[in-house]
Amino acid sequence: MNDSRGRNRPPLSLHIPEPPARPGEEADFSHIQVTPAGVTPRPDSFAAAHDLRDMAFGLVRVLDDAGQAVGPWDPRLSPDVLRTMLRDMALTRAFDDRMFRAQRQGKTSFYMKCTGEEAVAVAQTHALDREDMCFPSYRQQGILIARGHPLIGMMNQIYSNKGDALKGRQLPIMYSSPEYGFFTVSGNLTTQLPQAVGWAMASASKGDSRIAAAWCGEGSTAEGDFHAAMTFATVYRAPVIINVVNNQWAISSFAGFAGGEATTFAARAIGYGIAGLRVDGNDALAVYAATAWAAERARTNNGPTLIEHFTYRAEGHSTSDDPSAYRSADEGVKWPLGDPIARLKAHLIAIGEWNEDRHAAMDLELAESVKAAQKEAEKNGILGHGLHQPFETMFEDVFEDMPPHLKEQQAQMMAERMRKWPDGGQGQR
Repeated sequence: MNDSRGRNRPPLSLHIPEPPARPGEEADFSHIQVTPAGVTPRPDSFAAAHDLRDMAFGLVRVLDDAGQAVGPWDPRLSPDVLRTMLRDMALTRAFDDRMFRAQRQGKTSFYMKCTGEEAVAVAQTHALDREDMCFPSYRQQGILIARGHPLIGMMNQIYSNKGDALKGRQLPIMYSSPEYGFFTVSGNLTTQLPQAVGWAMASASKGDSRIAAAWCGEGSTAEGDFHAAMTFATVYRAPVIINVVNNQWAISSFAGFAGGEATTFAARAIGYGIAGLRVDGNDALAVYAATAWAAERARTNNGPTLIEHFTYRAEGHSTSDDPSAYRSADEGVKWPLGDPIARLKAHLIAIGEWNEDRHAAMDLELAESVKAAQKEAEKNGILGHGLHQPFETMFEDVFEDMPPHLKEQQAQMMAERMRKWPDGGQGQR
């Protein structure tokens, strides 16, 4: 420009977010402000959203460093409920470990673990009603496990075998189980949020009492679907809980690229006039308490809640990912909020309701039960053993009533198969 204006101004610069440490560097979490357990106030669940602004910047915590439950958010759960939650989290981890090994053995093509994030799905499921509808992302297998879904059915889906209820049409771990209140997992990020809000709106318009809950990662809050869901949720006061699982990494890009440097993800709620909570995602009691609070708010027609679960993805994004290529090797060890299973275990021991021997026995029992389920599921087939579903099923489940031209094509395919393979094509499945 020839314009003389601005000649003495400093040049503009573009900020590029950088994680605190890269591979080969020492992990540093000194920038994280960990609120002491028990100090965050617990407002009434019917409080106006504008009175809850500070909740989006603090951190709801119940378990202190000594394993004691303290403060106003303590849900005061019975030892039996706590033990059930611990067992469900441990079973989820045992399931993950075995399915991860199955992928490495070539028995399936893909797997995603939720190690370090078990409290988010499991504790939340215990705080919700069995009839509430869950719209998960791909790291909430703990919902199905906490609701008692048969492990064999989940493994059949992972193997895409003849026992797969989805007939081999979905990527492994993208379960669908409406009878367990579990909406189909989508590989397209955050599409489940508008669906959850719409389901909640429908429930309210029918005068039902069921609410919806949806999950996404912190990186997905940059997607347009997230903001569309927030808009509809606030306009119609949809009875929905929107969970942002901030595990610090969206595949290989850290949370700063989704806006995590500028503010918290719970603060997304403020601009929409929605209640926002920021919760220690590795504290099962805090997760339970926050979810119960949000569920009560939704059920009493006080609108939606956004919960940011501040947690850490302890392993890779998936079996296709190598986290050592983009993050410090000692990050997991230095993560300041610990491990959710270890923390709940320590709490039960601290109150005299658990011990190391019982925990070791439980872990062994769960490992054996998962192993037995795997053997049964593998009788239905694994990857590399051929096509497990009949060819003609490709025409099914597309239309409620199959149109004539597809019926004709399906009949032609079946006739051709019988002509080539009089045994019905069993050897070609």
